[in-house]
Amino acid sequence: MSKTRFKLNRAGVKELLKSKEMEGILLEYGNAIIAECGGDGYETSSFTGKNRSNVTVRASTRKSIKDNLENNTLLKAVH
Repeated sequence: MSKTRFKLNRAGVKELLKSKEMEGILLEYGNAIIAECGGDGYETSSFTGKNRSNVTVRASTRKSIKDNLENNTLLKAVH
């Protein structure tokens, strides 16, 4: 048996996690969650942090906030 070593290119991984392409993939997941919730009253926002791109999905209207509080709609929509 040969011993194979794997060396992670940390700079490359950091660049990948902060890229616009990764943000696009995350926005696709966020939009899928919104579709699962019914769409109305939910919104996404994105930003690039220190280590990676981030996308947030939140309830933005009174009706959707109430629905989320009573039924955990956002939590159930995440697979």
